[in-house]
Amino acid sequence: MTNQDFLPIRGYDHVEFYVGNAKQAAYFYDRVFGFKPVAKLGLETGIRDRASYVMKQGNVKFVLTNALGPDSEIARHCTLHGDGVKTVALEVRDVEQAIREARAREATVVQPVEAQEDENGVLKTGIIQYAGDTVIKFVERTNYHGVFAPGYMPLDVEGADSVGFAAIDHIVTNVELGQMDYWARWFERVLGFAQLTHFTDEDISTEYSALMSKVMENGTGKCKFPINEPAEGKKKSQIAEYLDFYHGPGVQHIAMNTKDICDTVRKLRAKNLDFLRVPDTYYETLTDRVGEIDEDINELHELGILVDRDEDGYLLQIFTQPLQDRPTLFFEVIERHGSRGFGVGNFKALFISLEREQAKRGNL
Repeated sequence: MTNQDFLPIRGYDHVEFYVGNAKQAAYFYDRVFGFKPVAKLGLETGIRDRASYVMKQGNVKFVLTNALGPDSEIARHCTLHGDGVKTVALEVRDVEQAIREARAREATVVQPVEAQEDENGVLKTGIIQYAGDTVIKFVERTNYHGVFAPGYMPLDVEGADSVGFAAIDHIVTNVELGQMDYWARWFERVLGFAQLTHFTDEDISTEYSALMSKVMENGTGKCKFPINEPAEGKKKSQIAEYLDFYHGPGVQHIAMNTKDICDTVRKLRAKNLDFLRVPDTYYETLTDRVGEIDEDINELHELGILVDRDEDGYLLQIFTQPLQDRPTLFFEVIERHGSRGFGVGNFKALFISLEREQAKRGNL
């Protein structure tokens, strides 16, 4: 048995956000991002302390949860962090094995294995602590065939049209200075991940600020977790700004795949979603940098989509502005044409754009 398969992971199961108002957040994720509400938990289902909406598009499932009173972990999480990711859930074949292996490798077990049952079968889960207040949940769905989980009632609503999100590509975490290597080793030790790539402050820097990043992935490559930490610079980096306003480490952004990024971005822009914008000069030398691609450069320029190439192919990507007033969580839209990278060729242009936005906020 190799080091990578002691804890086999099938893929991302869902991501749970703690939010101030789940009903309004569900409307936003439906109407702007095209996620369909498929299930709900709350007072109508006998739950007195919280409400949760399950939002689905393609293979992406988000759970939006708010507290129904002030004295709860959810309310305290939102007060400290604002709306943010609480749980990254990974699907496994055997939760008991996953928790056993994680505990043996010195992970902090927050919730031992629990089994929930209804007429649709049995769902098993277990939770371990991740960075800051974020947790990783193992989910075993082999014997469960309901819409999401026991206790949730299905929702029969039409919802807005999909914008084309197919699956989660990667989930990025920001950690404090000096903690990146710790969490990279944690992924190796606890989950059997391996390092896919490493970016230094020379790769990701401008005259003013920099960051460092290591990308960890599981044995099948289905789950990727880049880990960022700030690097020393003349001014505050985007990572330091995040840590200041999130008040600790946490999920910085979630990247989602699409088969047609131009169509997806056009639909999102039609709904007035704000994206980071690089200088127009970026597109003047694009073909020289990345070679021939299938897409129309003029259309990419119009939409603000970035391109990068590595030895395996190329990718197209774009980043939203933060999803709330705190400069914390945002999304990435990505379309891959063979490339397994993360757009290192775009880091310089992106950093300049990020610094421009930081300056507007008075945080550079």
